[in-house]
Amino acid sequence: MLKLSNISKTFNQNLAPEDLKIALKDINLQIEAGEFVTIIGSNGSGKTTLFNIINGSIKPDCGSVFIDQNDVTNLKEYQRAEYIGIVFQDPLVGTAAGMSILENLLLANMRARRKTFKWGFKTQLNEAFKKELSKLNLGLETRLNQKIGLLSGGQRQALTLLMATLKTPQLLLLDEHTAALDPKTADTVLKITEKIIKEHNLTTIMITHNMRDALLYGNRLIMLCEGEIVLDIKGEEKKKMSLERLIHLFYEKNLNVYS
Repeated sequence: MLKLSNISKTFNQNLAPEDLKIALKDINLQIEAGEFVTIIGSNGSGKTTLFNIINGSIKPDCGSVFIDQNDVTNLKEYQRAEYIGIVFQDPLVGTAAGMSILENLLLANMRARRKTFKWGFKTQLNEAFKKELSKLNLGLETRLNQKIGLLSGGQRQALTLLMATLKTPQLLLLDEHTAALDPKTADTVLKITEKIIKEHNLTTIMITHNMRDALLYGNRLIMLCEGEIVLDIKGEEKKKMSLERLIHLFYEKNLNVYS
């Protein structure tokens, strides 16, 4: 479903050598359809750069990005929208605060369609939205006309997740999407996330700083360090990995970073 071939990225190339920042070094990665991959790494390990190269907000210095065998390397961010659903860390990103839940869902519903000036308020569509909202178990199905800005952070992230998957994407990207939430709310959103991913069999990449969540969710775990993949485990190997062992490996791989 996703293939990264010889991806490298260096920042500050026009500055002095000591200011160079090598974010990614010749990354080769293939993610199969239906895989749920969690990615961990220290600050500056390349997680965000990898995420941004996949979603198209930045271009690699070299290498290619393929989604479902389509070369999307030179496609802009908005051109990749038909392939990718994204939920960012900030609950304020991804929704229009001044618009209602219904209006936001209508915008999300038109993401993969030819754009017109018609909103298309249809009773049938409203009922479909209510059905999807009810699956979140947050009571939002009775509040279609409420402004998004009045929702809590957790409600907003859950709604953003629903909007990102309303038109089933080929790839779902989650950029630390629970980091700004309190632990209880984060746990609720993660459970909703897992439920939606399983229901639609979505190919998913979730970046997280929480190693417990990285082990608990998904069927594959990747660790980045200084722009390189230093750990890639899946299946039984991932299931058998303890939190203590993962933390030990994390500090072992990041010895130069923290020394």
